[in-house]
Amino acid sequence: MTTWKAICSVEDIPALGARRVARPVGLDVAVFKNAAGEVFALLDRCPHKGGPLSQGIVFGNSVACPLHNWTIGLCNGQAAAPDEGSTPAFSVKVDNGQVFLSEQELASVGTDLTRPVAGPARRTGAGTASTCGGHCA
Repeated sequence: MTTWKAICSVEDIPALGARRVARPVGLDVAVFKNAAGEVFALLDRCPHKGGPLSQGIVFGNSVACPLHNWTIGLCNGQAAAPDEGSTPAFSVKVDNGQVFLSEQELASVGTDLTRPVAGPARRTGAGTASTCGGHCA
């Protein structure tokens, strides 16, 4: 039997937008609302480069990743062809204007996934030719 956790009211989610739900372990969950008022929940991580889907643009039953414009299905987290990959989807229940997510899924789904870490390019080793003429540290 599913135990549901109250997250917010449907009205708290911006139309064609999202609200983030923090978890004690793992990445946030993004809760989306489309133009028809339907509510969906995905891990807030694009399968391509880890972009925050909660900052994307919702259209129909999809969201466009803000980093590289990948289209991700809100129903199943699947990337639209020709792109490949998926992000975990979460069960959603709407009752009397309140949005609920499965406590079991919040505690277990995608908790091992991380966002890619951006940083400076790798430095070249000593004695290796550099394209900058040695001016860079």
